[in-house]
Amino acid sequence: MKKFIFFMLLISATYVNAQEIGIRAGAFHGGGYWAIDGVVPLDQGRIHADLTFDNWGVGFDALWDVIYKDLKIETETFQWYLGAGAGTYFVKKDFGLGALAEVGIEYQFTEAPIVLGIDWRPGLLIIPDTYLHVLSFGLNARWVF
Repeated sequence: MKKFIFFMLLISATYVNAQEIGIRAGAFHGGGYWAIDGVVPLDQGRIHADLTFDNWGVGFDALWDVIYKDLKIETETFQWYLGAGAGTYFVKKDFGLGALAEVGIEYQFTEAPIVLGIDWRPGLLIIPDTYLHVLSFGLNARWVF
């Protein structure tokens, strides 16, 4: 099942012209610590989405990020971003839905098509119970198309 989902994501990324696809390691409000991470550029910002699955279920987060501006540190350029969106998960017979926020910083290598980033993604779980989850940090590694 995991191989099938990964294969479908790769095909989907090709059809929607994803700019970046890779992995995100971190905590998710739907469970799991690894996710398939994708970024799709838009005219005003981008969509940052993650699909996570483990032995308990499947989770999906989608956030709209606005990339504010470059952050210069000596001769290197980093990008920081802020976003908001929704997250959902299916664990056994349970369903969860919540609102998410995101702030992060990333670096795109000039000599290789790789982006590395770190983010903080707090969330407010609304369904089935109300719960604030603030300890959700992630490390992103993506391939740039």
